[in-house]
Parts: sequence; C-alpha cells; structure tokens
Amino acid sequence: MAKIDFNHLTWFQMVAEERSFTRAAAKLGVAQSTLSHTIKQLETRMGIRLLTRTTRNVAPTAAGERLLQTITPRMAEIEDEIASLMAFREKPSGSIRLTLSDHAFHSVVWPKLKPMLRQYPDVNVELLLDSTFRNIVEEGFDAGVRLGESIEKDMIAVRISPDWRLVAVAAPAYLAMNGTPMHPQDLVRHACINMRQETAGGLYAWEFEKDGQALRVRVSGQLTFNNSYVMIDAAVSGYGIAYVPENIVEDQIAQGSLTQVLDDWSPFFDGYFLYYPSRRQTLPAFQFVVDALRHRDQPMRR
Repeated sequence: MAKIDFNHLTWFQMVAEERSFTRAAAKLGVAQSTLSHTIKQLETRMGIRLLTRTTRNVAPTAAGERLLQTITPRMAEIEDEIASLMAFREKPSGSIRLTLSDHAFHSVVWPKLKPMLRQYPDVNVELLLDSTFRNIVEEGFDAGVRLGESIEKDMIAVRISPDWRLVAVAAPAYLAMNGTPMHPQDLVRHACINMRQETAGGLYAWEFEKDGQALRVRVSGQLTFNNSYVMIDAAVSGYGIAYVPENIVEDQIAQGSLTQVLDDWSPFFDGYFLYYPSRRQTLPAFQFVVDALRHRDQPMRR
C-alpha cells in the first residue's frame, strides 16, 4: 500500500467530525472540491470506503469510524507535543478564541489582557461577546468565561475574579415619585428594567437572599435589554429600577445619579471562571492567557 499522507488523515478527521464537506473545507481554508478529491485519493490508497455521502450529509462508514477513533487521540498528542516544543520559543505565539459576556469582558478580562497583549504581540485573541452558554468544544472555542456555578464538572476551571453581586438601583427622581421598595416583593408594584436571558430566552427572575431566605421575583416594566450597561443608562434616565452588577454601577451611585435599594437583600454570586477542556492546558499561548487572567487574591465576601 502506498504511504498515507499525514495531511490527508487530518482532512479526513475534519470531515468526519463536521459531517460536512462544506464546513470542513471552510475550517481548513481549502476549496470543497479539493477536499473531496483528497478524501477520494485517501480511500483509493487504503482500498476502503471511509465516508458515506448523501445529498444532505456525510457520515463515516464502519471503517471510517474505526479510523477516526484511532487517529483522533494520536493527533491530539502530536498537537500537544508540538505546542510543548514551541514553549522553547523566546516569545509565545498562537491564536486563542474565547466566549464571554459583556460584563465579564469589561470588568475582568479586557483590563487583564491589555498589558499581556502588548507584551506578547504574536498572541492573537478572538473574543465573542454574548450571554449564551455555548458548547466550547463543538463550536471551536479554546475556552469560555462563566460564573462558577454554571461550569460543567468535566472542565478545568480557573478563577479569574472575586465573587460579586447584583444590586438594585434607581434614579432619585424615580424613587421620589414612586417610593422606595423595602422588600423584594415590593418590586412587583414598580417599573423595573428587565434582562432577557439569551440562553433560556426568558426574562431573568431577580434573585435575592437575606438571613437564609431566598426569593426570586419576576418583575415587569416598559424596557427589556440583554445588556447591563444600557440598563444602567435607562435607570439613570428614570425609567425604573435596574438589577445590575455592583462593580459597574459604583460611579453612578457615588455621583448620586443612582440610589441603591434593597442592599441587605443582595447576595454574592460565584465569581467568573475561565473554563476549558483539559487537553488545552499544554498550549503555550493559551497558558499565557490563563496566567494573565488568573485571580491572585482569595474571593472576598462581605
């Protein structure tokens, strides 16, 4: 049998995993016709059919599935070994792709990444900002950022922020006209600025806790957003009460444009964690990102 080209195996793996020549070609950066011809060459050299092709999808044959299971862990080992060798370079390089929320980006990730990226210009980072809980493996991300309570147990998690909390705030003029809520249940009689949860598609039920008593309150009002920063602007403009991360509304509270209410009912949540599959930890550029984001102090709770 003729010697098998290593690249052909890599291309077969991509097609088999994507179940699509179109998606595989896009990820590999090659023409679909070139990819299809290469896979046919591989099948000819091996003398077996590796893929079943229909007008709608592509699936490995029994032989193709066996080949895929054989080469996948070995390909991963080779990638990790090459990455380890690259650690000997004077300057790390590589591309890292992260998914995270706008709050995690502005309050934690970007302030820590800026100095690191200036120091290591060959490290490229792509950041996708949304609030969706994405499958980082299936969608091609190297890592994601979530609250600690939301991370799957099979992922490695690195704390990158202290614990934090949401606080209820409103413009002084709004409170003067509508009164100040003294209990979370009072919010049902107020105009509140809602948050749309992108993952579940529903409105966020505001979470409160005091003396071991936990409450979830579903509020209503004229405005609904999926971004905390515009919620703050709406609250300053007097459209109602907003429930937003404390660390991004501190300036408005200090300046008096917003007043905090229900302070003793606002509980702390687990801070942000960077999470990723275990095999990513050996990649040099990725390790520099992890080290830059790592939270150095113990979590603080008031």
